[in-house]
Amino acid sequence: MKVALSIAGSDSGGGAGIQADLLTFAAHGVHGTCAITAITAQNTVAVTAWQAIEPRMVRAQIEAVADDMTLSALKTGMLANSAIIEVVASVIAARGFENLVVDPVMVAKSGDRLLDPAAELLYLERLFPLAALITPNIPEAEALLSRTIRSVDEMKDAARSFARLGCRAVLVKGGHLDGDPTDILWDGSRLHEFVTPRIDTRNTHGTGCTYSAAITARLAFGHDIETSVRGAKQYLTAAIQESYSPGKGHGPVRHLNSGAAAALARATGPHKKPRVY
Repeated sequence: MKVALSIAGSDSGGGAGIQADLLTFAAHGVHGTCAITAITAQNTVAVTAWQAIEPRMVRAQIEAVADDMTLSALKTGMLANSAIIEVVASVIAARGFENLVVDPVMVAKSGDRLLDPAAELLYLERLFPLAALITPNIPEAEALLSRTIRSVDEMKDAARSFARLGCRAVLVKGGHLDGDPTDILWDGSRLHEFVTPRIDTRNTHGTGCTYSAAITARLAFGHDIETSVRGAKQYLTAAIQESYSPGKGHGPVRHLNSGAAAALARATGPHKKPRVY
Protein backbone atom coordinates (compact mmCIF):
# COMPACT_ATOMS: atom_id res chain seq x y z
CA MET A 1 0.00 0.00 0.00
CA LYS A 2 1.21 3.50 -0.84
CA VAL A 3 1.95 5.84 2.07
CA ALA A 4 1.32 9.59 2.09
CA LEU A 5 2.13 12.19 4.75
CA SER A 6 0.15 15.30 5.64
CA ILE A 7 1.97 18.08 7.50
CA ALA A 8 -0.83 20.34 8.67
CA GLY A 9 -3.03 21.58 11.49
CA SER A 10 -5.72 19.65 13.32
CA ASP A 11 -9.37 20.71 12.88
CA SER A 12 -11.35 19.74 15.98
CA GLY A 13 -14.55 20.06 13.92
CA GLY A 14 -13.35 17.28 11.60
CA GLY A 15 -13.88 19.07 8.30
CA ALA A 16 -10.49 20.38 7.26
CA GLY A 17 -6.79 20.05 8.00
CA ILE A 18 -5.34 16.73 9.06
CA GLN A 19 -8.78 15.18 9.43
CA ALA A 20 -9.79 16.01 5.86
CA ASP A 21 -6.43 14.86 4.50
CA LEU A 22 -6.56 11.46 6.19
CA LEU A 23 -10.14 10.85 5.04
CA THR A 24 -9.17 11.77 1.49
CA PHE A 25 -6.14 9.48 1.56
CA ALA A 26 -8.40 6.66 2.79
CA ALA A 27 -10.89 7.30 -0.02
CA HIS A 28 -8.05 6.79 -2.49
CA GLY A 29 -6.69 3.63 -0.88
CA VAL A 30 -3.58 5.33 0.49
CA HIS A 31 -2.26 4.82 4.01
CA GLY A 32 -2.32 8.26 5.59
CA THR A 33 0.22 9.50 8.12
CA CYS A 34 0.52 12.93 9.68
CA ALA A 35 2.68 15.51 11.38
CA ILE A 36 0.49 17.98 13.25
CA THR A 37 1.70 21.59 13.16
CA ALA A 38 -1.06 23.26 15.17
CA ILE A 39 -4.08 22.39 17.25
CA THR A 40 -7.23 24.38 16.58
CA ALA A 41 -10.43 24.72 18.58
CA GLN A 42 -13.04 25.07 15.89
CA ASN A 43 -16.43 23.93 14.67
CA THR A 44 -18.58 24.69 11.64
CA VAL A 45 -19.13 28.27 12.84
CA ALA A 46 -15.75 29.62 13.94
CA VAL A 47 -12.18 29.06 15.08
CA THR A 48 -12.19 29.96 18.77
CA ALA A 49 -8.54 29.25 19.62
CA TRP A 50 -5.40 27.67 18.22
CA GLN A 51 -1.88 26.82 19.31
CA ALA A 52 1.18 25.99 17.26
CA ILE A 53 3.15 22.85 18.01
CA GLU A 54 6.81 23.21 18.98
CA PRO A 55 8.94 23.03 15.79
CA ARG A 56 11.12 20.25 17.27
CA MET A 57 7.98 18.15 17.75
CA VAL A 58 6.89 18.77 14.16
CA ARG A 59 10.32 17.56 13.03
CA ALA A 60 10.09 14.52 15.31
CA GLN A 61 6.75 13.50 13.84
CA ILE A 62 8.01 13.71 10.26
CA GLU A 63 11.19 11.81 11.03
CA ALA A 64 9.38 9.11 13.02
CA VAL A 65 7.17 8.35 10.03
CA ALA A 66 9.99 8.59 7.48
CA ASP A 67 12.33 6.37 9.50
CA ASP A 68 9.78 3.55 9.33
CA MET A 69 7.83 3.96 6.09
CA THR A 70 8.54 4.84 2.48
CA LEU A 71 6.63 7.99 1.59
CA SER A 72 5.27 7.98 -1.95
CA ALA A 73 3.95 11.55 -1.64
CA LEU A 74 3.39 14.26 0.95
CA LYS A 75 1.64 17.58 1.36
CA THR A 76 1.70 20.62 3.59
CA GLY A 77 -1.24 22.62 4.86
CA MET A 78 -1.31 25.04 7.78
CA LEU A 79 2.27 25.60 8.93
CA ALA A 80 1.46 28.34 11.47
CA ASN A 81 4.74 30.28 11.71
CA SER A 82 8.23 30.88 10.35
CA ALA A 83 9.95 28.41 12.65
CA ILE A 84 7.72 25.54 11.55
CA ILE A 85 8.09 26.43 7.86
CA GLU A 86 11.86 26.42 8.27
CA VAL A 87 11.87 23.05 10.04
CA VAL A 88 9.55 21.45 7.50
CA ALA A 89 11.60 22.74 4.57
CA SER A 90 14.86 21.58 6.11
CA VAL A 91 13.59 18.05 6.78
CA ILE A 92 12.09 17.71 3.31
CA ALA A 93 15.29 18.93 1.67
CA ALA A 94 17.51 16.68 3.80
CA ARG A 95 15.38 13.61 3.19
CA GLY A 96 14.98 14.27 -0.52
CA PHE A 97 11.24 13.65 -0.47
CA GLU A 98 9.55 13.70 -3.86
CA ASN A 99 5.95 14.38 -4.87
CA LEU A 100 5.53 17.27 -2.44
CA VAL A 101 2.31 19.27 -2.76
CA VAL A 102 2.39 22.64 -0.96
CA ASP A 103 -0.99 24.14 -0.11
CA PRO A 104 0.06 27.59 1.16
CA VAL A 105 -2.52 28.20 3.87
CA MET A 106 -1.99 31.93 4.36
CA VAL A 107 -5.31 33.77 4.16
CA ALA A 108 -8.46 33.06 6.17
CA LYS A 109 -11.92 32.99 4.57
CA SER A 110 -12.47 36.39 6.21
CA GLY A 111 -9.54 37.75 4.21
CA ASP A 112 -7.29 38.05 7.26
CA ARG A 113 -3.62 37.15 6.75
CA LEU A 114 -2.63 34.13 8.85
CA LEU A 115 1.14 34.59 8.53
CA ASP A 116 3.49 37.51 8.87
CA PRO A 117 5.44 38.73 5.79
CA ALA A 118 8.62 36.93 6.89
CA ALA A 119 6.79 33.61 6.99
CA GLU A 120 5.21 34.24 3.59
CA LEU A 121 8.66 34.92 2.16
CA LEU A 122 9.86 31.55 3.49
CA TYR A 123 7.24 29.82 1.36
CA LEU A 124 8.75 31.44 -1.72
CA GLU A 125 12.37 30.91 -0.74
CA ARG A 126 12.37 27.55 1.06
CA LEU A 127 9.27 25.44 0.35
CA PHE A 128 8.18 26.26 -3.19
CA PRO A 129 11.51 25.18 -4.76
CA LEU A 130 11.03 21.74 -3.16
CA ALA A 131 7.46 21.27 -4.36
CA ALA A 132 6.25 19.22 -7.29
CA LEU A 133 3.12 21.38 -7.18
CA ILE A 134 1.85 24.41 -5.26
CA THR A 135 -1.91 25.00 -4.93
CA PRO A 136 -2.69 28.61 -3.96
CA ASN A 137 -6.23 29.94 -4.09
CA ILE A 138 -6.76 33.45 -5.42
CA PRO A 139 -6.29 35.33 -2.10
CA GLU A 140 -3.08 33.37 -1.46
CA ALA A 141 -1.79 34.01 -4.98
CA GLU A 142 -2.59 37.70 -4.56
CA ALA A 143 -0.69 37.82 -1.27
CA LEU A 144 2.35 36.02 -2.66
CA LEU A 145 2.51 38.00 -5.91
CA SER A 146 1.36 41.36 -4.49
CA ARG A 147 -1.32 41.85 -7.16
CA THR A 148 -5.07 41.55 -7.61
CA ILE A 149 -6.57 38.65 -9.60
CA ARG A 150 -10.07 39.23 -10.96
CA SER A 151 -10.30 37.06 -14.06
CA VAL A 152 -9.24 33.75 -15.58
CA ASP A 153 -6.72 35.56 -17.77
CA GLU A 154 -5.17 37.10 -14.66
CA MET A 155 -5.07 33.63 -13.08
CA LYS A 156 -3.09 32.44 -16.10
CA ASP A 157 -0.70 35.36 -15.71
CA ALA A 158 -0.31 34.48 -12.03
CA ALA A 159 0.52 30.87 -12.88
CA ARG A 160 3.21 32.05 -15.30
CA SER A 161 4.58 34.41 -12.65
CA PHE A 162 4.96 31.55 -10.17
CA ALA A 163 6.79 29.59 -12.86
CA ARG A 164 9.20 32.50 -13.34
CA LEU A 165 9.81 32.44 -9.58
CA GLY A 166 11.05 28.87 -9.91
CA CYS A 167 7.93 26.82 -9.13
CA ARG A 168 7.91 23.58 -11.09
CA ALA A 169 4.11 23.45 -11.33
CA VAL A 170 1.29 25.58 -9.94
CA LEU A 171 -2.47 25.18 -9.62
CA VAL A 172 -4.22 28.52 -9.15
CA LYS A 173 -7.67 27.73 -7.75
CA GLY A 174 -10.47 30.03 -8.91
CA GLY A 175 -13.34 29.24 -6.58
CA HIS A 176 -13.31 32.82 -5.24
CA LEU A 177 -14.31 34.25 -8.63
CA ASP A 178 -17.93 34.46 -9.78
CA GLY A 179 -19.29 31.84 -12.13
CA ASP A 180 -18.32 28.20 -12.47
CA PRO A 181 -15.13 27.38 -10.55
CA THR A 182 -12.17 27.49 -12.93
CA ASP A 183 -8.71 26.31 -11.96
CA ILE A 184 -5.56 27.03 -13.96
CA LEU A 185 -2.66 24.57 -13.94
CA TRP A 186 0.84 25.27 -15.17
CA ASP A 187 2.36 21.78 -15.37
CA GLY A 188 5.89 22.91 -16.14
CA SER A 189 5.42 23.19 -19.89
CA ARG A 190 1.90 24.41 -20.65
CA LEU A 191 -1.36 25.71 -19.16
CA HIS A 192 -4.45 23.61 -18.51
CA GLU A 193 -7.93 24.90 -17.62
CA PHE A 194 -10.35 22.90 -15.45
CA VAL A 195 -13.98 23.99 -15.14
CA THR A 196 -16.79 22.37 -13.14
CA PRO A 197 -20.34 23.60 -12.42
CA ARG A 198 -20.75 25.66 -9.26
CA ILE A 199 -22.73 23.72 -6.66
CA ASP A 200 -25.24 25.70 -4.61
CA THR A 201 -24.16 24.85 -1.06
CA ARG A 202 -22.54 26.60 1.86
CA ASN A 203 -20.90 23.34 2.95
CA THR A 204 -17.44 23.91 1.51
CA HIS A 205 -15.32 23.75 4.66
CA GLY A 206 -12.05 21.97 3.91
CA THR A 207 -12.28 22.03 0.12
CA GLY A 208 -8.71 23.27 -0.31
CA CYS A 209 -7.30 20.62 2.01
CA THR A 210 -9.34 17.92 0.31
CA TYR A 211 -8.30 19.00 -3.18
CA SER A 212 -4.57 19.04 -2.40
CA ALA A 213 -4.81 15.73 -0.51
CA ALA A 214 -6.53 14.06 -3.47
CA ILE A 215 -3.79 15.32 -5.78
CA THR A 216 -1.18 14.00 -3.33
CA ALA A 217 -2.82 10.57 -3.26
CA ARG A 218 -2.79 10.35 -7.03
CA LEU A 219 0.84 11.43 -7.24
CA ALA A 220 1.59 8.62 -4.78
CA PHE A 221 0.33 6.17 -7.41
CA GLY A 222 2.65 7.62 -10.02
CA HIS A 223 0.26 9.78 -12.03
CA ASP A 224 1.57 12.94 -13.66
CA ILE A 225 0.54 16.39 -12.45
CA GLU A 226 -2.18 17.04 -15.05
CA THR A 227 -3.82 13.64 -14.56
CA SER A 228 -3.65 13.98 -10.78
CA VAL A 229 -5.28 17.40 -10.79
CA ARG A 230 -8.00 16.37 -13.22
CA GLY A 231 -8.94 13.32 -11.16
CA ALA A 232 -8.76 15.23 -7.89
CA LYS A 233 -11.13 17.91 -9.17
CA GLN A 234 -13.64 15.24 -10.20
CA TYR A 235 -13.40 13.68 -6.75
CA LEU A 236 -13.78 17.06 -5.03
CA THR A 237 -16.86 17.90 -7.10
CA ALA A 238 -18.53 14.67 -5.97
CA ALA A 239 -17.54 15.42 -2.37
CA ILE A 240 -19.13 18.89 -2.54
CA GLN A 241 -22.27 17.51 -4.18
CA GLU A 242 -22.72 15.18 -1.20
CA SER A 243 -21.67 17.68 1.47
CA TYR A 244 -23.64 17.82 4.69
CA SER A 245 -24.32 19.96 7.78
CA PRO A 246 -23.33 18.37 11.11
CA GLY A 247 -23.50 21.75 12.84
CA LYS A 248 -24.90 25.27 12.55
CA GLY A 249 -22.38 26.75 10.13
CA HIS A 250 -20.42 25.78 7.03
CA GLY A 251 -20.33 21.99 6.91
CA PRO A 252 -17.68 19.74 5.39
CA VAL A 253 -17.61 17.93 2.08
CA ARG A 254 -18.25 14.19 2.12
CA HIS A 255 -14.83 12.62 1.72
CA LEU A 256 -16.05 9.03 1.62
CA ASN A 257 -18.62 9.82 -1.05
CA SER A 258 -20.38 7.64 -3.60
CA GLY A 259 -17.62 8.40 -6.08
CA ALA A 260 -14.85 7.26 -3.74
CA ALA A 261 -14.65 3.78 -5.26
CA ALA A 262 -14.44 5.27 -8.74
CA ALA A 263 -11.79 7.70 -7.51
CA LEU A 264 -9.79 4.78 -6.18
CA ALA A 265 -10.14 2.89 -9.45
CA ARG A 266 -8.87 5.88 -11.42
CA ALA A 267 -6.04 6.47 -8.99
CA THR A 268 -4.77 2.91 -8.77
CA GLY A 269 -5.47 1.93 -12.36
CA PRO A 270 -7.81 -0.60 -13.98
CA HIS A 271 -5.65 -3.54 -12.98
CA LYS A 272 -6.67 -3.18 -9.34
CA LYS A 273 -10.09 -3.92 -7.90
CA PRO A 274 -11.57 -0.89 -6.10
CA ARG A 275 -12.25 -1.26 -2.41
CA VAL A 276 -15.64 -0.37 -1.01
CA TYR A 277 -15.73 2.05 1.93
